[in-house]
Amino acid sequence: MRRNLQWLGVSILGVLTLSPALLGQASPGSEAAVPVPSDWSHHHLIFSRPATAEQAKRVQQDPRYGQQLSRQSPAKMPEAETGRAPASALRLDSSASLPRKNQKLKRDWEQDMGSGATVGAGNYPAKFSFASTNANCASAPQPDFVVYGTGLFGSTGQANIVAYDNLYSGCGGTVPTVYWAYNTGAPVLSSPVFSRDGTQVAYVQSNGSAQGILVLLKWAASTTDTIISPTTLTRVVRSAYPSCMAPCMTTWSLVNSGGMPDNNTNSSVFYDYTNDTAYVGDDSGWLHKFTPVFNGSPTEVTTGGWPVQVNPVNPTILTSPVHDFASGNVFVADKGGFLYRVDSTTAAVTTSGQLDFSSKLDGGPGIVQGPIVDSTGGLVYVFAPSDGSAFCNAGAACAGVYQLTTSFIAGDFGSEAEVGNSTVEPAPPNPLYIGAFDSAYENSVDPPTGNLYVCGNTGGLPTLYQVPITAGAFAGPAGISITQLTTPSATPPCSPVTDVYNPNAIAGPTEWIFVSVQDNGLNSGCGGGGCLFNFEDLAWQPSTTYAVGQEILALSPDDSRVFIQAVIQAGTSGVAPPRWTDSEGAIIANDGTVQWINQGPPTGAALAVWQANQVFVRTDPRIVDSNGNVEVVTTAGTTGAVTPAWSTVPGGTTTDGTVTWTNAGMLGSFVLPSAGGTSGIIVDNTVSSGTEPGASQVYFSTLSDQICGTSVTPGGCAVQASQSALQ
Repeated sequence: MRRNLQWLGVSILGVLTLSPALLGQASPGSEAAVPVPSDWSHHHLIFSRPATAEQAKRVQQDPRYGQQLSRQSPAKMPEAETGRAPASALRLDSSASLPRKNQKLKRDWEQDMGSGATVGAGNYPAKFSFASTNANCASAPQPDFVVYGTGLFGSTGQANIVAYDNLYSGCGGTVPTVYWAYNTGAPVLSSPVFSRDGTQVAYVQSNGSAQGILVLLKWAASTTDTIISPTTLTRVVRSAYPSCMAPCMTTWSLVNSGGMPDNNTNSSVFYDYTNDTAYVGDDSGWLHKFTPVFNGSPTEVTTGGWPVQVNPVNPTILTSPVHDFASGNVFVADKGGFLYRVDSTTAAVTTSGQLDFSSKLDGGPGIVQGPIVDSTGGLVYVFAPSDGSAFCNAGAACAGVYQLTTSFIAGDFGSEAEVGNSTVEPAPPNPLYIGAFDSAYENSVDPPTGNLYVCGNTGGLPTLYQVPITAGAFAGPAGISITQLTTPSATPPCSPVTDVYNPNAIAGPTEWIFVSVQDNGLNSGCGGGGCLFNFEDLAWQPSTTYAVGQEILALSPDDSRVFIQAVIQAGTSGVAPPRWTDSEGAIIANDGTVQWINQGPPTGAALAVWQANQVFVRTDPRIVDSNGNVEVVTTAGTTGAVTPAWSTVPGGTTTDGTVTWTNAGMLGSFVLPSAGGTSGIIVDNTVSSGTEPGASQVYFSTLSDQICGTSVTPGGCAVQASQSALQ
């Protein structure tokens, strides 16, 4: 029996009709019914804040702009609607609100997708929420759901793509449940994307003959599908697809202009909502265009230069393409190290300079993920594992982030920010996955100012970097090293970085970044294996009200290090940033009416805990107390024989034997063991209302097998981890 679904037909542009939106701000009341998909493309196409009404009008034509606004400022709902989990189930509470007693994230649920199953490194699940303001459970007419490719061949006993609903801890019954599960044949080696209303899904699978196949899928809810008992779908001809009854699918084999088949192991489908057009690359360097896709009889464009081989002289594997509505271009990179600007109408190609040289090394990865495009700012960011130079440590090349304009000319290199070492020939570096911009960047008026976070150092220990950007340009030639993420015994790859900003936290906005390593996680909570980390990364803002306990990241006086600053006296910040200190426990009292305490730098390592009868001097490392607060020594001495009654107020002091400790705020980093590391990470919305704890989750898959929840044998896990556990 299938559940009866009533689909929303609300235009995303509805959130953009009020004057605040013309300045890049959403009106909360206008967003209440807006569906919000979250998939790989939302990490690759972003929007800084328009500076003019004309600029805003241009970016408003792309529905992803409205979707970004919905994520940044979801409306606050007074209560949950019938059939939905309470809006509070999506709350990401402030660090001032709830005690934290350890450094582990909360794994809400895990689902075994089968032995060897994984979404894949650099790929993402896809989440569809039917409103930015509520969590829809299975009992709702339109339940929220999340889709995972399993990376396995489909069969009668194994799904190659699966969706889960009843996602939230506030939902009744089994959490989660299989919404639908299908065998469509070959392994899904890319990230899925939704139609605008969520009723259809597109992805690419690779068959046993190394041929890439584009799949369009109409799904139907099921009460009988499982991972090991999926519905097997039979392809319908493309002309019959618009009228076929769900569940049904149609497919294309990706072929070049001569009709020869090509594989696709690295390129996800980018869907242009406005024009019902899709773009996807293949392993022989061909970029394909399809229109219509979801709203008519699906057709590949084979005239006017399409499909186009972007580098016919030295074709290599393409990344996922990104279509920028504002410039009318499609941006795609390749393993050979080039960025290409392709006119979406004429298929004319402009090629950058060679940005990455890692594919020239034996087993080198090349550029592995598509660029990030800031449509408002007209900027493109490319992530290169090796820039081919000899400017980094001991003559090694550098890992680098490149910034080019969306109108770059042939041979253009743009500008580069180095993010650690690469390798010396012939050793290949690790891949460099994309970073994530913070809310300061996305909310700043063009030209944007803010920070990009990326896990670099591809030739050594994976290291998290902050890359400051000022007025649309890199603030310096190199990023700022924040913390290493693994023990010195191994140098595994990182994952892409994901950022989530929550404006609705109880004590004021907060922000987190997420990144994983595939092995040897530095924190003891990682158990020596793959591990997901998260760190607070809210940036200081002028003339802003701050509450006690809020935490930000700020640079040291010489701009070489990053420190966590916690509010110890509420107030309003000044019009210019204060002179921050790099001394742990130091008080900053010259920021308007706000006072801060320096908690120290973010760290991937576990902090020490209190011990009896220990001598501490002023320069000793900080500890984490039993409440999850960071304590720094402000008076040297010897600790007492029993655990003291810790002050729970940031800035408060605790006498412990002859030692005086000062509370420097809640610990701002947590870990979650994840076998083999994680895929790319997607995030729920962040509504704050009510009192029931539950959600605002992150979704990903492990890259290797582990015991998934209550499973008996190891398998690849689909995981939901709760943001509300990050307090």
